[in-house]
Amino acid sequence: MKPYADTPVRMSLQIAADLLALAWVYLWVGAALSLREVLMALERPGELMVSTGEGFSEHMDSAAGQALKVPLAGDALATPFTSMSGTGETLSAAGASFQESVASLGLTLPLLTAALPLLLLAATWLPARVRWMRQAGSVRRMRGLAPEARSRLLALRALSSVSPSRLADVHEDPAGAWHSGDREAVRELASLELRRLGLRGL
Repeated sequence: MKPYADTPVRMSLQIAADLLALAWVYLWVGAALSLREVLMALERPGELMVSTGEGFSEHMDSAAGQALKVPLAGDALATPFTSMSGTGETLSAAGASFQESVASLGLTLPLLTAALPLLLLAATWLPARVRWMRQAGSVRRMRGLAPEARSRLLALRALSSVSPSRLADVHEDPAGAWHSGDREAVRELASLELRRLGLRGL
């Protein structure tokens, strides 16, 4: 498979486009990774909430246990501490939920950040690049044909790929000239197709 054109201008443009595509990929993948680092740093408040809630619940449970040891009034004294222990559990649950949300965002947002620009690249640059390589490769495979057959095939490709205004510069009826076997017109059409692809004569 031929990756680049033969003519310097077309080759330079292709190389520049490829480098821009690589830079585009590097930019958005880097942005996605940076965004993930920022989002993962947000897990710290959730960890603190979980830790604080668990510690608070432990202290309140311990205080409630001590209050229960008080004769007669133990149950009444332990009730507020037991209630506050539930508050600590709520805080821990909120912290865990916050961590789960951050983890979900840390996966989804970076993926979207990278995927959308890469899909745009795959829908624009990549098809054009692959199409050119396939066309150039098919032209190179014509090397085994006789010169006249090769010229007629290239001329036929020109009829379907070159703009009508450029075809009219070659012949007032390029399709008719090809069909009738006008060698001069066929040769010019073949050259037009090679120039379109940025390839030199085979």
